[in-house]
Amino acid sequence: MSFSAFDISGSGMYAQKTMMDNIASNIANVNTTRNPDGTPGVYIKKNVSFKAVYADKIGSTAPPFPNGEHDAYWSAANGTIALKGGISYDEKQISQGVEVAEITPANDPYKTIYDPDNPEADADGFVTLPNINVVEEMVNMVSASRAYEANVTTAETTKGMITAALRI
Repeated sequence: MSFSAFDISGSGMYAQKTMMDNIASNIANVNTTRNPDGTPGVYIKKNVSFKAVYADKIGSTAPPFPNGEHDAYWSAANGTIALKGGISYDEKQISQGVEVAEITPANDPYKTIYDPDNPEADADGFVTLPNINVVEEMVNMVSASRAYEANVTTAETTKGMITAALRI
């Protein structure tokens, strides 16, 4: 039995933990209108994106397209299917986990509210607030939490199967 299941689950847990940390940071800064050094500046929401880690990262390559005219290519010689983009379904090309690709600032527009008594208000009485939707962030937090739990369950199940196999 392969122990790569632990690596895959571990990479998923790490990615989802990064996502939850980022969401917590976004929620904590929902009303932040100053930079850490005290200068004016609205907090910018950050988004986390993931990417799959394939075995080809360690040297194997997908079979090339014969002429690029088809969406998929079947190689009878080695029994693999290649899709556009060079990803193939063979043992060396199946996803081996996930990693955080990048954390980028969101392009969503800032929110403005009318609050002339706020010290951060402009000349017209409007305050610019971060581009964070708390409801959306909470939905993303629940989703990331459930994905984390699924990875923990997968690791626990794998551990149980290995333990049972050793008892045989």
